[in-house]
Order: sequence, then structure tokens, then C-alpha cells
Amino acid sequence: MALTRAKAEFTLHPYEHDAAAQAYGEEAADALGVPYERIFKTLVAEVESGLAVAVVPVAGKLDLKALASALNSKRAAMADAAKVERVTGYVVGGISPLGQRKQLPTVVDSSALDFETIYFSAGKRGLQIETAPDNLITLTRAVTAPIGKNA
Repeated sequence: MALTRAKAEFTLHPYEHDAAAQAYGEEAADALGVPYERIFKTLVAEVESGLAVAVVPVAGKLDLKALASALNSKRAAMADAAKVERVTGYVVGGISPLGQRKQLPTVVDSSALDFETIYFSAGKRGLQIETAPDNLITLTRAVTAPIGKNA
């Protein structure tokens, strides 16, 4: 809805979600035939000021120190899943950086800018959005920083 309201171009990509899957981003990449570097996962961390969103490629991991630095914080730690679901309104594995109950500070890994379009969760398992990284950055008021690291 956020992309539609902003009149941004995007494509929805549904796929059959396997309830036994644990690596949701990799599952989406495999199902859609998209390189892991172009599918981004939405992670939520705790920083000194509260919760913050990190959007990083599923090909790697979140660098918590880099996230903290990007948000001018001393530290960052992964947030409790139940708290994340309560605050965002989404279930783990289907958290979208867009349309959360509360606008959280957001950092998008700078590698997103290497692609014409990127994929990320549309808000439920089994549905990805493809759009230009600038659309995501603008709508979430995100900053970009090198917050991803190789797995």
C-alpha cells in the first residue's frame, strides 16, 4: 500500500512458502530464481534509542557494530522476536520494512544501490516486493550504510 500511495513502480512476487523453512530469505530467492545478493531481509535490532530496522542481503549477515554506528549509537543487539512482531505488526519471516505499525529508524545496506531493483518481504511469508532501492529508502526515510557482512 505504501508503494501504491507513493505511486512508485513495484512488482509483487508470490511464491509457495514451505512451513518447514527456517531461512526465509534464501527460500524466497530459491523459489523466485533470484540471486541471494538481490533479496534483502528485514531485521530488527535494539539500539540505545529503541528499536531500529536493518535491511541487508540474505547472502550475508548483519554487522551489529556497523548498524550501531550508522544510527550514532554505541551498541546494537538483535531484538526479541515477540517484541518485534508486536511493534511491527508482522510475523518473523514476513517482516516488511514498509507499512510497520510504527515508523522505526531504518538503515539499508549500501549494496542495495548496486541494483536497479531489489526484493524484500511484502509483509507475509511467501510474498516479495521488487522495486528500485530508492523507493524503499525514500519511503522508510532510511539511511544507507555498509551494514552487511559476508556470512
